[in-house]
Amino acid sequence: MIIDYRSDTVTRPTPGMLDAMMSAPVGDDVFGEDPSINTLQEKAAAMFGMEAALFCPSGTMTNQLAIKCHTQPGDEVICDESSHIYQYEGGGIAFNSGVSVKLLHGDRGRINAGMVLGGIQPDDIHRPHSSLVSLENTSNRGGGSCYSFKEIEAIRTVCTNHALALHLDGARLWNAMVAKKETPLQYGKTFDSISICLSKSLGCPVGSLLLGTSAFIKKATRIRKVFGGGMRQAGFLAAAGIYALDHHIERLAEDHNNATAIAEAISDCSFVKMMLPVETNIIIFELDDSLTAPLLVEQLREQDILAYAIAPNRVRLVVHLDISREMTDKTIQVFNKLR
Repeated sequence: MIIDYRSDTVTRPTPGMLDAMMSAPVGDDVFGEDPSINTLQEKAAAMFGMEAALFCPSGTMTNQLAIKCHTQPGDEVICDESSHIYQYEGGGIAFNSGVSVKLLHGDRGRINAGMVLGGIQPDDIHRPHSSLVSLENTSNRGGGSCYSFKEIEAIRTVCTNHALALHLDGARLWNAMVAKKETPLQYGKTFDSISICLSKSLGCPVGSLLLGTSAFIKKATRIRKVFGGGMRQAGFLAAAGIYALDHHIERLAEDHNNATAIAEAISDCSFVKMMLPVETNIIIFELDDSLTAPLLVEQLREQDILAYAIAPNRVRLVVHLDISREMTDKTIQVFNKLR
């Protein structure tokens, strides 16, 4: 039995999800004729109280579409230094949109209203034009950290007062909402655009959604075509998303509980120097000089546990749909032996 904590992207469709995919009605989505995709888009938009949504292959694409729609070449995006849009999207901010980045040094991937205000460029022809703020909730490199919604609202006020658009990279927003007991409608009324991932926390094989106004999504659809993201009978994938929205959100609390239990065992190990607070389904811990992250990952692999070295001395585990309580208990036993 292989226990794979490398990412929550490694999940496989459940039997119910597979049944939904196999029976999905499909059509040509480039013509707007795939009924399953249309249903998914309408369902997601309604959940967040937003006008429209666009189904895309990946969260990277939905984020990059949002940046392209909100900016002009020569503009600047304000975000935390650990943001996925900066760290893990191949330099797409510059490549796709021709804009620069103002990096802020936040707390575990979270920035605040005062930092955003201080990061806005003055009206000076020598400086780029600040046009967009991007938040990530939960923060991947922050160990699944969650924003306080009051802070999000304070950032919204700064953006409104300075004519800045506000985008949310919500790849794991479902985790944040379950952990903080928040609702999609809260987010929909606060952000100009939202990217939500279906292939991470919700266990779909492929797919993310971009949400916004009808005009924004119309513009994003044109850019998606330019990016090569126009799909045809992708309703088989959309059906997985519909199933996940109906069946896989509330169960995220199980992942959070399993992550907390595993983290408690890891924190008792003598070689663990520091662990980021575990708020959702991500565990990140730092090792002392007695052990390197690649070596620990190899030791775990020998016990059929797959983890990810995100730095020479840092290891990440991500709990997900395919991690059972039995697997959690075995992982705890392995770390207890490694102490």
